[in-house]
Amino acid sequence: MENKATHPMNKYFRADRMPHMWCPGCGIGTAVNAFVNALDKSGIEKNNVAVVSGIGCTGRVAGYVNVDSFHTTHGRAIPFAEGLKAASPDTKVVVFSGDGDLMSIGGNHFIHAGRKNMDLLVICVNNLNYAMTGGQVSATTPMKAITATAPYGSFCEPFNLPFLAEAAGAVYVARWTVYHVREMQKAISEGLKKKGFSFIEIISPCPTLFERRNKMGTGLTRLKFYKENSIVENGADTKKTTIELNKPFVVGKFVDIEGRQTYIDAMNTYYDATFQCDLNYMTYKGVRNSYNVEEGCEND
Repeated sequence: MENKATHPMNKYFRADRMPHMWCPGCGIGTAVNAFVNALDKSGIEKNNVAVVSGIGCTGRVAGYVNVDSFHTTHGRAIPFAEGLKAASPDTKVVVFSGDGDLMSIGGNHFIHAGRKNMDLLVICVNNLNYAMTGGQVSATTPMKAITATAPYGSFCEPFNLPFLAEAAGAVYVARWTVYHVREMQKAISEGLKKKGFSFIEIISPCPTLFERRNKMGTGLTRLKFYKENSIVENGADTKKTTIELNKPFVVGKFVDIEGRQTYIDAMNTYYDATFQCDLNYMTYKGVRNSYNVEEGCEND
């Protein structure tokens, strides 16, 4: 008898796009598996979710998941997602991309989305280099690591992503590795429920380029390294979560705060108050609105 059993998560993938293009030992597939499991348990309808990715290995996620998705230009996943969220506030918008796309080319968009507290969940799979384009230095490459563009080692301090996210204004910040599957899934579940700018960093091996050049072994070797060298410290000071080459590093949930108004809520609150004023008192000056309002309304 033919076995017609299918994987319970198949509904979240585009079968016509398989098999995927990720290398053996890459952790992006594990991260995606955690995401779809978290999404399945969240109760959020597929039609109410959108995934936005940029360019790069992780950027291919948008093409594989069977929800509304956008594969955008390099470094621009976050502004595309912001526009989508502004146009459809009830949609849960998830940005799923890599360290090169989000933090190197797209770094400026990242910090300003945090500053505005855009209601987005940003998942960054950090494999410490530009993996798709040949393994060049990225904004997260550790000091002294060898890459295609740093054959004698990188001598730039890398971004500490949890610290950067918290400093920018994120209301939820966590970091796990692809070894920590259950913790990763729990963090994504919390991020999906959180209102505001949420950020999850997922540390993943790139055995084809980064691990090979730095003589770190296979993807399995790196999972063993993550198991033995990840220090779980929930609530850790993000200033102390820098990743150094081949040294232990901190993982956990670092930030989880309530009460910070999102950009869209702040805008709606302002305009709701403004348009309650008598429009007869409104005057237009130059390229901006100046409101001469009746008593009880705020002046612009």
